[in-house]
Amino acid sequence: MSKRLYSDILADLSKPVPRRLLKSKKMGGANIVFIPWYRVSKLMSHYTNGHWSYEVKEKLLTSSNILMTVKVTIYAEDGSFSMDGTGIESLNAKGYGDPQSNAESMAFRRACAKFGLGLDLYEGDL
Repeated sequence: MSKRLYSDILADLSKPVPRRLLKSKKMGGANIVFIPWYRVSKLMSHYTNGHWSYEVKEKLLTSSNILMTVKVTIYAEDGSFSMDGTGIESLNAKGYGDPQSNAESMAFRRACAKFGLGLDLYEGDL
């Protein structure tokens, strides 16, 4: 499929995420609504016609945490546009997944959010 204009991609990424794609989990007594990383990946592919990529730029391991920085790039008809995101996870975290994949997932979703994807979730009205 052909590349789309960056402004058109951003307009689509900024639309509210369909509720059927969301998940929720309890954290500290609060119900957190989020988009799983694999659905973020599908949405990025859908809205960019597959013209996007991401890479891990940095992985920092301390005695208690892992920090990941990822770069997401959209290849549009009118150029390439990148955003970075960071994620951090305690090495002693209890819950689903391992610390490295959790930090990477967080960083990936945050980088995509800088393009507008899922920002409606931060409004708190779900």
